[in-house]
Amino acid sequence: MRTIHPSACAFAITLLGTLALWSSPAIAESWPQRTVRVILPLPAGGATDAAARLFAQGLSARWGQPVIVENRLGGDGIPAVTGFLAARDNHTLILSFAGLITINPLVHDKLPYDPARDLVPIASMVDNFFAIAVSETLKIGSLEDFVMLARAQPGKLNWAATSGLPDYIFAALQKSAGLKLTQVSYRDFVPALHDLGEGRIHVAVTGLSLLLPQVQSGKAKVLMVTNHERSPLAPDVPTAKEAGYPDLTFSGVVGFYGWRDIPAELRERIAADVRAVGSDPAIGARIASLGSVVRVGTPAPSLPPRSRSSASRSRLSIRPSLSRRSDRQRVEQWRAHRKSSITSERLSSLLTGEFVGSSPQS
Repeated sequence: MRTIHPSACAFAITLLGTLALWSSPAIAESWPQRTVRVILPLPAGGATDAAARLFAQGLSARWGQPVIVENRLGGDGIPAVTGFLAARDNHTLILSFAGLITINPLVHDKLPYDPARDLVPIASMVDNFFAIAVSETLKIGSLEDFVMLARAQPGKLNWAATSGLPDYIFAALQKSAGLKLTQVSYRDFVPALHDLGEGRIHVAVTGLSLLLPQVQSGKAKVLMVTNHERSPLAPDVPTAKEAGYPDLTFSGVVGFYGWRDIPAELRERIAADVRAVGSDPAIGARIASLGSVVRVGTPAPSLPPRSRSSASRSRLSIRPSLSRRSDRQRVEQWRAHRKSSITSERLSSLLTGEFVGSSPQS
């Protein structure tokens, strides 16, 4: 008969005790024990980066530990996700636009992560404003004027957009209005903004704050913002609904995501702290000055992350799993006509689906 060494028993008991502690509510109370890293798939110096650092300061004060924002760029946020997963660290979060779990599964043949399991929504943070702007060389004053001009000149006008949601916003406009424009791609969008001002690009779709310098210099005109409300930085610019295109109403929500199997108690604790930071009037005023609004909310409490994502896929039927062999044909069909077939209503539902049941606070 084999004899189990006492030291092995002691190690097993210690390990089980540690695992039990991790799965209990006690971990939510004691977390974090060290520096928290927040990975952001956006460049430093932008409005979202500034908002992230404001929230990081507030969370650090509440947690009693440093909170560091790390910018990791490229590839529709995919390098940020792979870095997040490679960390295998319960003190690393990711702060991102919703495209990581909504748009990426539609536009990439294969993802190095599972959108439904690897990224667990914790809480939204801010709502960014996206806008459609035109070069002043076109001499038009409204979105309807632009639509009439583009219809009269099929294929003669061009456009550029930052990847992700802005790309789809304009694709939806072209489909709904029956337009045909030529897309120009940029690896770095800064030159696109300069080309917009010089009239080499006729239309640009991106964050409102990026467009304002060209607008203020008189070289571009913003025709609409895609959000439900007007931007505090451009109160005279109509919303999509006010411009006559309610189906182009989208939100640019950015939120915190945690790791697979994050304890529910810890998830709720982090969400509560995000809400507390977002309720600070000084934070709200500073973020408004950046062209965004605080929009803190949490996922629906009645469904765990996996069930909620599955329910969303079932309801919308447009987020098939890329890992199942039986789904491959369906995925190929989606990729073949993703921009021409996706409707703004479907995409809007998709983008808000991960935070269904949230209670926005602005």
